[in-house]
Amino acid sequence: MFLRWPAIFLVLALSAGHSLCAAQEDPYLAARQAMVGDQIRREGISDPRVLQAMLEVPRHLFVPSGVRSRAYDPRPLPIGEGQTISQPYIVGFMTEILRLKPSDRVLEVGTGSGYQAAIASKIAQEVYTVEIFESLAARSRRTLSDLGLRNVHVRQGDGYYGWEEKAPFDAIIVTCAGGHIPPPLLRQLKNGGRMILPVGGPFLTQNLVFIEKSADGSVSQRNVLPVAFVRLLGH
Repeated sequence: MFLRWPAIFLVLALSAGHSLCAAQEDPYLAARQAMVGDQIRREGISDPRVLQAMLEVPRHLFVPSGVRSRAYDPRPLPIGEGQTISQPYIVGFMTEILRLKPSDRVLEVGTGSGYQAAIASKIAQEVYTVEIFESLAARSRRTLSDLGLRNVHVRQGDGYYGWEEKAPFDAIIVTCAGGHIPPPLLRQLKNGGRMILPVGGPFLTQNLVFIEKSADGSVSQRNVLPVAFVRLLGH
């Protein structure tokens, strides 16, 4: 399209003005864009829905104010109760491998800050998430509500047992490590469903394990990434 010079200047001015306004409204926008470019896309995450979700969700609102300036750093951060928010790459990796669809119902075990649930909620239809600490469940519920994410449902409880009343689930994501795969979660995974979770005993190497349940209910699993998560508590 051809534009005369005054029109070009007007477009550039409007564009610059828009960027300036966006930066003023969200002082962490540039940091979030850099996170997605440098830590997520460059490291191999390519699903455009995952990339867009991580661009949209303001990660800094999910961490305590004392560490907010480091919200977009490539590392986990403390969120209280001895728990952490996973580093951005792990969140992107675990979301992408689940191949979420818009019609999917997702269970998350280990709500923590609520950030992983928020990312999944941008892609799936509904997210049910269980947190064992009441303080974290209350805070994440408030954060998710403030952001208008009405398709995320937070419950305080022992995530080892999943959320049986809402099962079965198309996808399950576990963000804390146990020594084995919890049988209740396998039962609550729908035929054709996918699950990702860290598995490893105390003081042993943990691995992210990806599980697929076929249409006939048979289960296959494989290790996909060595990791270090907080422990799965309860049960």
